[in-house]
Amino acid sequence: MKRSLLKNYAKLIARVGGNIRQGQEVFITAEIESRDFILMLAEECYGAGASNVFVDWKSQKSDKLAARFENVRSLSCVEGWEEAKLAYQAETLPVTIKILSADPDGMKGADREKLTLAQMARSAITKPYTDKMTGRHQWCVAAVPSVGWAKKVFPEERASAAVEKLWQLILKTSRADGKDPLTDWMWHNRDLKERCDALNAYRFVSLEYKSANGTNLKVGLIGQAKFIAGKKNTADGKYFNPNIPTEECFTTPKKGEAEGIVYAVKPLSYGGELIENFWIRFEKGKAVACGAEKNAELLESILAMDEGASYLGECALVPADSPINKTGILFYNTLFDENACCHLALGRGYTNTIENFARYTKSEFAEMGVNDSSVHVDFMIGADDLEITGVTESGARVRIFKDGNWAL
Repeated sequence: MKRSLLKNYAKLIARVGGNIRQGQEVFITAEIESRDFILMLAEECYGAGASNVFVDWKSQKSDKLAARFENVRSLSCVEGWEEAKLAYQAETLPVTIKILSADPDGMKGADREKLTLAQMARSAITKPYTDKMTGRHQWCVAAVPSVGWAKKVFPEERASAAVEKLWQLILKTSRADGKDPLTDWMWHNRDLKERCDALNAYRFVSLEYKSANGTNLKVGLIGQAKFIAGKKNTADGKYFNPNIPTEECFTTPKKGEAEGIVYAVKPLSYGGELIENFWIRFEKGKAVACGAEKNAELLESILAMDEGASYLGECALVPADSPINKTGILFYNTLFDENACCHLALGRGYTNTIENFARYTKSEFAEMGVNDSSVHVDFMIGADDLEITGVTESGARVRIFKDGNWAL
């Protein structure tokens, strides 16, 4: 891959994704396999004005070894230095950048029950710190190919060719392969905002989803919530783009108001394993039953992660003719696959969809119906024949999607 293209991509992540300001600290989380690009990204962060750039290196292979040899107590432990780092971040609010590279099957065969128990225990300690940062700091999630991921997407290619192909797809779908990605993203953000403005003018109170695959679901919406997309703002007005790429217009549903059944149309990559051909049924907002052809136990463990994990936290609208879906490629990575078609999310709801969100407390968000959880897990439901109808306060019914694409 040309260095000039990678440099433009790194600049996009630093200046549009994180929107780093002069003197801000930056924390990057990345797999060690992506080290060459991360050094380029760190340089761009400094060029954007970062005072310090810290890299937290991860290794999926190391994590799998830990899952094999450590017990639940050891895996659950949040060391003092880890908690001190979280406390520091919650206080100083650095720009955080997460670079995804993991192999979708990289944790296959690991003791899932052990990992789930450990995650639940760790979340009880770490969540208060991440809650304190919510809505107050800039963050961005982007991706870099790894051999394992690339070979999953292109199994017939040799490793180097697979990585090159995946790089090309990432740059194309991230709008990072043109002459001026920063300007391209300015126009993309403007287009997404216009779409959200059109949705918000109706002030929908519920959404109804129907597909021939069996999806028949009604989801209630929060009166104070709005659809947002692309560029976001912190409580003090700093903008950033949390996802590169992004094609979604999304809002926060009302906890306790989801009825019916929904079928996933793409595999869900979670914790280094794939959940395939699954469905979830909701009553009074809660997932009360589910099934999957592959890894049903993993899906059940997500729903049981905590009290809020079995409720919805996001409704996202993405047309089937999105640039990512047009590639015809299944990425086996939620960052990309969720931007190929409509999706829902289990778990934590977004508070920044609430109008004037900075003025409300955590308890006030809960009273509105914003779900809280230690997890936020997106899953794709955008079938080619998906129809979505919005219902207004007056009872008027407005067709939003027809045959998987915008009808509004």
